[in-house]
Amino acid sequence: MTLQITIEQLRRLKLSGMVAGLEHQLSQTAYLELSFEQRLGHLVDAETSSRDNQRLRRLLKNARLKVHAEPEAIDYRPTREINRALVGDLLTCQWIEQRQNLLVTGQTGTGKTWLACCFAVQAARKGITVGYRRVGRLLEDMEIAHADGSLPKLRQQLAKLQLLVLDDFGLVPLTARGRSDLLELLDDRVGTSSTLVAGQLPIKDWHGFINDPALADAILDRLIHSSIKLTLRGESMRKLKSADQPSTG
Repeated sequence: MTLQITIEQLRRLKLSGMVAGLEHQLSQTAYLELSFEQRLGHLVDAETSSRDNQRLRRLLKNARLKVHAEPEAIDYRPTREINRALVGDLLTCQWIEQRQNLLVTGQTGTGKTWLACCFAVQAARKGITVGYRRVGRLLEDMEIAHADGSLPKLRQQLAKLQLLVLDDFGLVPLTARGRSDLLELLDDRVGTSSTLVAGQLPIKDWHGFINDPALADAILDRLIHSSIKLTLRGESMRKLKSADQPSTG
């Protein structure tokens, strides 16, 4: 069997990583010094890496994150008062494995959305299914789903996500149906998956924002129970980034 036939068969088997690895080996004379087992091991590593990268791209595409935030780019400058140890623990994603929730709060511009997406990217790197939704837009979609009969399908899709990021909580007032839909959404996830909620309202004000004592108790019980809280302080990141830019005037 010729080498070209072998490469074509690998392509038919959709082993693109091994094809790339083999072509790389053929272009580097250093590989000639390795044993067959060593060269085969490199090919398997190349295929594994290729599949991992493909899965990550697929997970991130399906997540529809607002921003692509890399954990390596987290800004720990002292003025932000970020609990570095806590963030480090969160980046291990053990809280997701343990089905805990994460509540990220802070004033406008402190980087809540960016950091929430950062945790989502890290989760995707570990093969965890992720979804990002702004609360106001999600409740609008659920309202439409009520009308066209697709609500059960939408709820099932959201329930399957191992991590669901709910951004801008507290920004848009909740309707009576919105409160009920939010409760059902969280009830589907409690004890089976993790929810990350980000918003500028302090957690102590969430009960009043929901504006229905009974539903507020039920919603917050499902959110706050077994949750981790991360509060962002300091100056607006938009102002800090603007100050970091060189003056052009």
